Amino acid sequence: MEKKNDYDDEEMTVELELEDGRLVNCAVVTILTVESKDYIALLPLDENGENEEGEVWFYRYSENPEDPNEEPILDYIDDDDEYEKVEEAFDEFLDNCEFDELVDE
Repeated sequence: MEKKNDYDDEEMTVELELEDGRLVNCAVVTILTVESKDYIALLPLDENGENEEGEVWFYRYSENPEDPNEEPILDYIDDDDEYEKVEEAFDEFLDNCEFDELVDE
């Protein structure tokens, strides 16, 4: 993962290699914990660093607790029920973000 240098708009990004070999740069939206497992929400970015469609990708997320410098592992979520639980947790995360923005104004 790499960080942009602009501290006002600090955004973590990760580069994913898709099954067809393409590399896609993604912004890290958040890491969620659902039923004691960690998941990462990623926003795939186009060549201009934008996401026009609002598409979000979810993956299982794990780190090596013994080596914090090791790259995190992202795994596909192939179970529909598990995916739906993560999607619901992400929707709740978004609702809380919107509420926080309203409170801050």
